[in-house]
Amino acid sequence: MTTEELGDTLARLVWESLTDFLAREDMGTPLPHGALLPDEDGTPDEHAAEEALIFFMWAHTRGAQLAFHGRIPDATIRKGLDALHRAVFDDMVLHGTPLAQLPLFEQRVGARYAEYHQAADESDGRLGEAVCRHLTGAGVDCRELAQILTERAVSVAHPLRDFLEDVTLLD
Repeated sequence: MTTEELGDTLARLVWESLTDFLAREDMGTPLPHGALLPDEDGTPDEHAAEEALIFFMWAHTRGAQLAFHGRIPDATIRKGLDALHRAVFDDMVLHGTPLAQLPLFEQRVGARYAEYHQAADESDGRLGEAVCRHLTGAGVDCRELAQILTERAVSVAHPLRDFLEDVTLLD
């Protein structure tokens, strides 16, 4: 698989994961009642949807990093992950996100990735708490939702890592 093919594949998986999550059709433990409630039109809160997108981008990035670590040069992995982010950002613009908003969104992605990597290195629970805080805002009891979000990260990263362990990544 080329780095561009990896990026396109991961972007498609990110969007599928996000869509299922927001539609509450994904497998696993359901979200607690009241979590990420849509508005009267059935549209999820924009901030929560963006934070969920960042979370799933991070989870797929982490899964790819785990799969390729030690067997593919870091620079090649980076090219594939850059292709993932380019594909997601291009899709966002194609579907109505103003191009001028992308730099701010990219900064938020970078800040979340740093926080999520550090939290995941500490414990799965810390990761879930960090994601919950960004999805729901301050002052929300994140115990139940954090556990569910941790399960989502694992359910994304582990199968992806297993799939990609058999993939040779071409620069």
